[in-house]
Amino acid sequence: MKFGAMVATKIDDWQLIPYAESLGYDHAWVPDSQMIWSDCYATMALAAHHTSTIRIGTGVAIAGTRIAPVTAHSIGSINRIAPGRVFLGIGTGHTAMRVMGFNPVKPREFREYLRVVRALLHGEEVEYTLGGETRPIQFMHRELGFVNVADEVSIYVAANGPLALKAAGAYGDGRISAGGEPAGVFINNLNQVQAGAEAAGRTLGDDFHTAALTFACVLEPGESLSSDRVIDEVGSMVSASLHFWYELYQQGGSDAFIRPEVRDIWDQYLVRVESMDPARRHMLLHDGHCTYLMPEERKFVTPELIRASGGLVGEPDEIIAMLKEQESAGLKEVTLLPPMAVARKNFADFARHVIERY
Repeated sequence: MKFGAMVATKIDDWQLIPYAESLGYDHAWVPDSQMIWSDCYATMALAAHHTSTIRIGTGVAIAGTRIAPVTAHSIGSINRIAPGRVFLGIGTGHTAMRVMGFNPVKPREFREYLRVVRALLHGEEVEYTLGGETRPIQFMHRELGFVNVADEVSIYVAANGPLALKAAGAYGDGRISAGGEPAGVFINNLNQVQAGAEAAGRTLGDDFHTAALTFACVLEPGESLSSDRVIDEVGSMVSASLHFWYELYQQGGSDAFIRPEVRDIWDQYLVRVESMDPARRHMLLHDGHCTYLMPEERKFVTPELIRASGGLVGEPDEIIAMLKEQESAGLKEVTLLPPMAVARKNFADFARHVIERY
């Protein structure tokens, strides 16, 4: 099992990544969300220059906000600073697009985006279509070292829907999921990835990476899920589950996926969302997203919602047991995203009580 540290992308807080390296984390994930955080590539450049072992990548880059050649050249530039330590997490833009009031990139467009990025990062010439016109493109002046495509940049695809999962199999070197998935769901999704690989003529080896974005809080003996400290450490991610569920509800027109034990919380949350200014709801809905807990949403962070959100919350032995179960299903990495204000303490507690013992 590998352990990842995901940070709220604040350019003058890049020191979090060397700190995570010193604690023993394997991967540092830097999110790309232009209306919420600093620029991910500028932040990664600083972190890459000041680290030596931790792998650094986007968590995740957004297909809808940069054209494919730009994404490939940006991550290839970071690969000049940290050759062989760089990966590209890439997704359709659930938050980065929706916070502007637009939908994420459609699955077929996303698949084409992945095809172009993968070819460019492999140093190949590729047919690229922009504005309805298609031209061959390739990185030039490679011998001068403007970008590094000689050292592999692994592509980890954020995928949950069937078409995105198949695209991950066709063009990805791994997959990152949002939240902890039950073993049955995880295995079914991996089968979809495998089917996508086979349809594209690829064979996925044992090195195909699987990661899950989640959160953690190591409980002190006798501490409950309703303690203020626990809510402070998990609240931003738990409330982000509500944000995500609301988008799914709007997209599909049904909230039948809401689990019975959190139905009352969900109904209360709907009242809050529906009271927002409709013209600005796309912004207000994601206020604090994975960065801090909005005071108005603290009441929603109940023990039931914490458990339903799938985080790693418990005393050390409990968390280790959860990880063992997830690893046995095939998960290879857990990636933690704590609130910005307590990130150092959260990363340190998990490293000391879990990573060092795992």
